Amino acid sequence: MAASEQRQLGELLAKARRAFLEEFGAEPELAVSAPGRVNLIGEHTDYNEGLVLPMAVELGTVLVGSPRADGLISLLTTSEDADEPRRLQFPLPTTQRPLEPGAPHWANYVKGVIQHYPDSGTIAARAQVCQRAEHSFAGVPCGIMDQLIALLGQKGHALLIDCRSLETSLVPLLDPKLAVLITNSNVRHSLGSSEYPLRRRQCEEVARALGKESLREVQLEELEAGRELMSGEAFRRARHVVGEIQRTARAAAALSRGDYRAFGRLMVESHHSLRDDYEVSCPELDQLVEAALSAPGVYGSRMTGGGFGGCTVTLLEASAASLVMQHIQGQYSGTATFYLSQAADGAQVLRL
Repeated sequence: MAASEQRQLGELLAKARRAFLEEFGAEPELAVSAPGRVNLIGEHTDYNEGLVLPMAVELGTVLVGSPRADGLISLLTTSEDADEPRRLQFPLPTTQRPLEPGAPHWANYVKGVIQHYPDSGTIAARAQVCQRAEHSFAGVPCGIMDQLIALLGQKGHALLIDCRSLETSLVPLLDPKLAVLITNSNVRHSLGSSEYPLRRRQCEEVARALGKESLREVQLEELEAGRELMSGEAFRRARHVVGEIQRTARAAAALSRGDYRAFGRLMVESHHSLRDDYEVSCPELDQLVEAALSAPGVYGSRMTGGGFGGCTVTLLEASAASLVMQHIQGQYSGTATFYLSQAADGAQVLRL
């Protein structure tokens, strides 16, 4: 574990332990952490059974707890962004009395996992439980990428995930001269809004129109040939997904052989496709990408995540990071927040 990652987790763990002691009057007996992630390339492909290439980052979530014998579950969050109430208590679910989503929204992620959690199973099966919790309790029809990278991330590696077979392969990201810069536009968006589900429906409709189970089975030539079977907008949505799956495979190969310039070019192609065909970018994200690409030492940059705000991801020379951040902030009309990260480990049990 890198020193910066240890500091981040140590600070979060100390905060969680203090809150637990204050609320419950005893020290917790268990502590675990799960990392954040950034997707290097492969956007809006996971729910289309495509390929994605994320890495775990050195920011994460820490959870502490202890067992209790009264059949109740008590949750407490210290997140300043969480909706009220920050404390919640409810009984263990039963067949006759399952848990249901409700207020506060933050607790639905936990309740969904508790409701669906298996007693045993593979890591992939447990990732699917977390995905199902997000679908049914948080109301976000996400793919499987976030859950798999959180569980399987490995320091010094990105993770190529096949979202159809759930097969994964580590892609080395060990070059100390290389850095990944995450830039937050500080423009907020909600994936639960109408745009995310709409695009998912459009992708499913195109696949059905072409007689396929998903867009993973579609080649660009087939899509072009079937253009009259769908609206122009639906065609553009599908063109992004089909092209992005191909780009992701090429990007993983480029990264494996250390061809950072080729990888960077594919990142830029990805951003243009997300902007023009999938239409999930926004002026702020476009501005951040353009600023990054005009700075020396940058290989590539693109929006990352659901879109309509959020973050960009930039691959660059580590020695150029400070000047690149200054350059981006100078070109950006808003106030950006920067996070420089190496590829980190996945979920783990922490020592108390």
